[in-house]
Amino acid sequence: MFVPKLFTCLKDYSKDQFIKDFIAGIIVAIIALPLAIALAIASGVSPEKGIYTAIVGGFVISLLGGSRVQIGGPTGAFVVIVFGIVEKFGIDGLIVSTIMAGFFLIIMGLLKFGGMLKYIPYPITTGFTSGIAIIIFSTQIKDFFGLHMETVPSDFIPKWIAYIKHFNTLNMQSVIIGLLSLLIIVFWPKINKKIPGTLIAIVLATVLTLVFNLNVETIGSRFGEISSSLPGISLPHTSFAMIKELMLPALTIAILGGIESLLSAVVADGMIGASHRSNMELVAQGIANICSGLVGGIPVTGAIARTAANVKNGGRTPVAGLVHSLALLIILLIFMPYVKLVPMSSLAAILIVVSYNMGEWESFTQIFKAPKSDAAVLLVTFSLTLFFDLVIAIGIGLLLASLLFMRRMADVTDVRFILDDSEDEDQLDTLDNIKTPENVSLYEINGPFFFGAADKFIRAVKEIGVHPKVLIIKMSNVPAIDATGYHALSMLQNICKKNHTELILLDLQDQPLHALAKYGFIDMLCAQNICNNVEEAISRSKFLIAKSEALIKLRNFTL
Repeated sequence: MFVPKLFTCLKDYSKDQFIKDFIAGIIVAIIALPLAIALAIASGVSPEKGIYTAIVGGFVISLLGGSRVQIGGPTGAFVVIVFGIVEKFGIDGLIVSTIMAGFFLIIMGLLKFGGMLKYIPYPITTGFTSGIAIIIFSTQIKDFFGLHMETVPSDFIPKWIAYIKHFNTLNMQSVIIGLLSLLIIVFWPKINKKIPGTLIAIVLATVLTLVFNLNVETIGSRFGEISSSLPGISLPHTSFAMIKELMLPALTIAILGGIESLLSAVVADGMIGASHRSNMELVAQGIANICSGLVGGIPVTGAIARTAANVKNGGRTPVAGLVHSLALLIILLIFMPYVKLVPMSSLAAILIVVSYNMGEWESFTQIFKAPKSDAAVLLVTFSLTLFFDLVIAIGIGLLLASLLFMRRMADVTDVRFILDDSEDEDQLDTLDNIKTPENVSLYEINGPFFFGAADKFIRAVKEIGVHPKVLIIKMSNVPAIDATGYHALSMLQNICKKNHTELILLDLQDQPLHALAKYGFIDMLCAQNICNNVEEAISRSKFLIAKSEALIKLRNFTL
């Protein structure tokens, strides 16, 4: 249903709920501020672009989204791919890819793909999420330790080689600020859970840097003056060649954004006992990304940690998300000039914690307990994310998972010879102990009859020695058939014709029956050769055998 949750929630909205939403929105804005700045810098753009993303993208997601409590903003999942786009195509390339991702998300929502994204295998999402987490961690080493490096290699291994070579340039004052920030973020929740530790860490680190005049790099020393003005709409300079090259990265952003937003919505549903509208959420995410791109922001999606904080602080409607965006706007206009004083090592500490929380580290401890196929998909996706590219990792991960799924389905589908010349009558699925005629063979297919299992069927058919007069294929345990399965049956029908064997299909389920009817196979086979039970199949077999014998006698008599 394409109706934003905000419209539904406002029907019975109360003053008490507004107060709760307002407080939750302010608290979430305070949590979102340092994260938006840190994630923007890690993505290779200036700090204010992270704030623009949280304000504009977050506002649209709350206004039009399909979740009651979803909070939108920049997240760690996009850091790697956004950094790569900025490095290769610049800010214009980032704007184009963000807008393109928005259109992809809208299309996905309108086509009702909301329920399909949940079928992406867990080992793939775990693999690339954990890979992204380690990459984010590795990008923060320079700032955390204050290393003097003009350029940092983008590839994972060369990056660490460069760190080791330059480790003698370590700035101990940066290390102290970074460690202090890290300890505050980790242990502050034990003291106070309302005020976020990230904010306390940034404020204290900034004050100490100013009071003691510490020689550490700050946001201002790297980026200069930080804009506190409202974002303006900017149309990027683009070309067809750029759009063509950005098609795959934009699609990756859309898939990542869709997965993360719907995962966040599911987590939120469990916390408040509600249900989200997945397709409306995808459409809202798409519009939010288009708007974020137009104001120079980075990709936006539902943020699980901020959404959970919203729920824990009393937020129950999209109004809390709207308040969060407006609060960030006020912070942008009033306090943004002071952001330039924040030490880079303090922001690095925030992102180190973000990377740790992103990773699915328990999955790695349990990897040897999982099926080997799942472990292989996880490790391949994780390794490709680290050493090659996120787009390649997701593509090959999905391909590998699909191939392994086909093999599993083929393994659970089998073709079994049940009865030949009236032997083993008890194997027949019948209430009456019906004795089958001579020259009747019965095969049974168990499991989905698709391209992964068709080869088994074809091999079984080719192994038939003396061809019977009637061949019955029992399909009561076949829930689905695809084009390759149909092709295998069509091949069997041709073999039967050449050997003067009649083919009967027994107990077809709805999907195979409709599929074969569409292909015209039912008409080709003869509708009377589609039987609903064993008795009907045996009776049809006797008739066909009698008819065949009568024709033979008639032919001999004529000769």
